[in-house]
Amino acid sequence: MSSTESAKPSKLPPFDATDPLGIDDLLGPDDLAVRDTVRSWAADRVLPHIAEWYEKGELPGIRELARELGALGALGMSLDGYGCAGASAVQYGLACLELEAADSGIRSLVSVQGSLAMYAIHRYGSEEQKRRWLPGMAAGEIIGCFGLTEPDHGSDPAGMRAYAKRDGADWVLTGRKMWITNGSVAGVAVVWAQTDEGEDGRGIRGFVVPTDTPGFSAPEIRHKWSLRASVTSELVMDEVRLPGDAVLPEAKGLRGPLSCLSHARYGIVWGAMGAARASFESALDYARGREQFGRPIGGFQLTQAKLADMALELHKGILLAHHLGRRMDAGTLRPEQVSFGKLNNVREAIEICRTARTILGANGISLEYPVMRHATNLESVLTYEGTVEMHQLVLGKALTGLDAFR
Repeated sequence: MSSTESAKPSKLPPFDATDPLGIDDLLGPDDLAVRDTVRSWAADRVLPHIAEWYEKGELPGIRELARELGALGALGMSLDGYGCAGASAVQYGLACLELEAADSGIRSLVSVQGSLAMYAIHRYGSEEQKRRWLPGMAAGEIIGCFGLTEPDHGSDPAGMRAYAKRDGADWVLTGRKMWITNGSVAGVAVVWAQTDEGEDGRGIRGFVVPTDTPGFSAPEIRHKWSLRASVTSELVMDEVRLPGDAVLPEAKGLRGPLSCLSHARYGIVWGAMGAARASFESALDYARGREQFGRPIGGFQLTQAKLADMALELHKGILLAHHLGRRMDAGTLRPEQVSFGKLNNVREAIEICRTARTILGANGISLEYPVMRHATNLESVLTYEGTVEMHQLVLGKALTGLDAFR
């Protein structure tokens, strides 16, 4: 007998339908502890209420939820210092997956707080800005938002119309931002605007704006059919006067906001698989128990084919998220690779939700099951932080070396 043969395990572990590829073997004890803690919190604080919140189109107690998430270390989770947890990228991704398995709106709250508003201040802010804002944001005592998208400029942020002009030592900020998560409950907004400071006379800068500043308002956007359990707002800046030190000193040009978006997109790569997992597990459980023609529908070939295809895409997507997380932890993750993950995982997650809905039949449209809620949420996730078309063009440029954006 060869040494190779003798090293083989005498008995294989049983097949695990919840982890068919054994992906959990990639996780260490700390990773599993983070995942299980966030999963337990979501099961206790979100899942019993989310259908009602979604149906009513509200997220009651958002400030309390933010404080609880801060106590978990989930806000600005992968940032170091200033009260942040300093967790790994993989651990942050696992948290995003578990939060979005509950609802995309909850994961969006965490993503915008940590990966956009806090990340912008942490990466590009002054030491004074970091000390003033980050500890309270990490604790969930201060909610933040991120103002980049405008009513007429989403995929083309370079065309933004928000404008900040110098007035003595101050800045005066005017403009509108649209589709801003956390906007009307935020205590601080990171807002991007055109200025006269670029080499060509136009330079994009970021500003840290306390939301109680005169001239700032954030009316909530209503009548949404997606992300209903999430606060979405417009930001209106009507000659908002800011001190000279409100500008983020290290962010000049589009590179600043785009790097923040890349960080947020990474969380979406994981989060989308959470929505997909919840929908898949709902369909699998339903197929085992729902009887038609004298037996469970899970025993029919067509249903099994659907479940097999869903499982393939779900766990391939989780593997992709893990791979990107390891690269981020190693400092080797490129923005194009994040686009790869965001494009694939959100697109496949929507398809998993739609297929799950067919297994549930008419029950698939009921809020007694999570499938339709996740499917409609993912329609927003598919669009924000870069549409399908934008990520296709990012990858197309990377593959060909040719810019097709303009």
